[in-house]
Amino acid sequence: MSVINLNKKQFEKEIGKLDEKMQDRISMFGTPVEEISEDEIQIEVFPNRPDLLSYQGFKRSFLAFLGKKTGLKKYKINPPEKNYKVLIDSSVNEVRPYTACAIVKGLKLNNERIKELIEIQEKLHLTVGRKRKKIAIGIYPLEKIKLPITFKALEPDKIKFIPLESNREMSGLQILQRHPTGRDYAHLLAGKAKFPIFIDADKNILSMPPIINSQLTGKITEKTKDVFVECSGFDFEILKKCLNIIVTGLADMNGKIYQMELKSKKSKTTPDLTTEKLKINLENVNKLLGLTLNEKQLKQLIEKMGHGYEKGFVEIPSWRTDILHEVDLIEDVAIAYGYENFIPEIPKISTIGKENPEEIIKRKISEILVGVNMLEVSNYHLTNKKDQFTKMGIQKTHEKNFVEIENSKTDYTILRKDITHYLLKNLSENIDSEYPQAIFEIGKVFRLDDKIKESEKLAMAITPGNFTEVKQVLEYLFKMIDIRIKLIESENFPPHFIEGRVAEIILENKKIGFVGEIHPKILKNWKIKMPVAIFEINLGDVFERLE
Repeated sequence: MSVINLNKKQFEKEIGKLDEKMQDRISMFGTPVEEISEDEIQIEVFPNRPDLLSYQGFKRSFLAFLGKKTGLKKYKINPPEKNYKVLIDSSVNEVRPYTACAIVKGLKLNNERIKELIEIQEKLHLTVGRKRKKIAIGIYPLEKIKLPITFKALEPDKIKFIPLESNREMSGLQILQRHPTGRDYAHLLAGKAKFPIFIDADKNILSMPPIINSQLTGKITEKTKDVFVECSGFDFEILKKCLNIIVTGLADMNGKIYQMELKSKKSKTTPDLTTEKLKINLENVNKLLGLTLNEKQLKQLIEKMGHGYEKGFVEIPSWRTDILHEVDLIEDVAIAYGYENFIPEIPKISTIGKENPEEIIKRKISEILVGVNMLEVSNYHLTNKKDQFTKMGIQKTHEKNFVEIENSKTDYTILRKDITHYLLKNLSENIDSEYPQAIFEIGKVFRLDDKIKESEKLAMAITPGNFTEVKQVLEYLFKMIDIRIKLIESENFPPHFIEGRVAEIILENKKIGFVGEIHPKILKNWKIKMPVAIFEINLGDVFERLE
């Protein structure tokens, strides 16, 4: 959750008087009022709506919610002019492979608008950008830049420029060591042989993402009329959405949006404000919300949330990152209808509730493992083929019995078949954290036979760890829940284990899982530097034994 500051005088001039009714409307829009002072309004913005992290973005959506400017707002995009290009060098592939860029011209900036630009950058860095790890944003005065621009990576000692808010030239490494911002974000480039930079046609460095802009070419002032905007990171689709949020906000400051050509092996043009259409079923809306809306009322409510609507299809703005499914649109309908207008009803059923016995067993297992200094984690049910199969040493011809998602909006395209690969992913993302590391997860996995089958599993990983250590934890766990298991040598085991260092876990003559050490090749795939020992078991048989 982020708190953003809105200029109170500007709000009342452009949106409406900030009386008690207006404060209620702000809260019912899903952005609770945090504090109101003489000059500012502080509101909370939830992570699912990064498009509201600036005054312009908030104003656009809130005016629609108030019924003043409903429907989908259209923006004109001008095609690239001469040299409106960013040349993407292959050297960035290993450090920060993607960028999405734009030029916005004809701005009339003042101190308030510059503050807004800085705030939207920082809020997007903290939220969508995961503190610049996922996304870094730069906004530059175009008059100080000679086009075209090159995005490349160089050795740290070959990068030399004056960083923002400094008066002396530094190398890439010196910026990480001596500049305050460089020290704050040095970990993002730690261990990299090359650092990424944006550089113009005159060889002037614009910035070293995700760290800092150049003092010469990276500082916006009230005299700035035209700007170059770039977002760099690891997921091009997210970068495009982030760029759309920024350029539409600049367009609301009377700027004119111009596209740029991104020249690489697969050349692209950004920004792309193409809308997406998603079907919405009136029957589903009424069933889920307990309402009796007609199509005309549905259209009015959809348009109050800034969407377009025509014949059962919703046209979604290109800056909305949160709409992935019909249910997200139904949530927007609920907000537009007003949660205060829903009438609570007591269900016409009589039941006596009690806790599911399986949940009691799972909680007991969790408490036992936490008691021996294990850390419980929780991962997504969705994963991708690279993590589930490729990194686990499973050949493409053996990728079977998995459930694939149709029209996935993210890189997560299949339901997970096991928990082990997710624990390795957790360890790989924490290689710089203190060792030893011991984690476990209890959760659902899925497989496709004649139909989709869902089951509960428990997996645990120790690093640095060996077969003996993980076997001790496994046996202690089953001793504490008063179940006898035995381990037998395994001849047919998953390819991520080391032969001779893996065993089958047997409960009442039935195999319920494997325990063993992870193969060095698999550890290399995950870039894990320490030995890892893991067990994973099917909890269905344990539930049957204990219930």
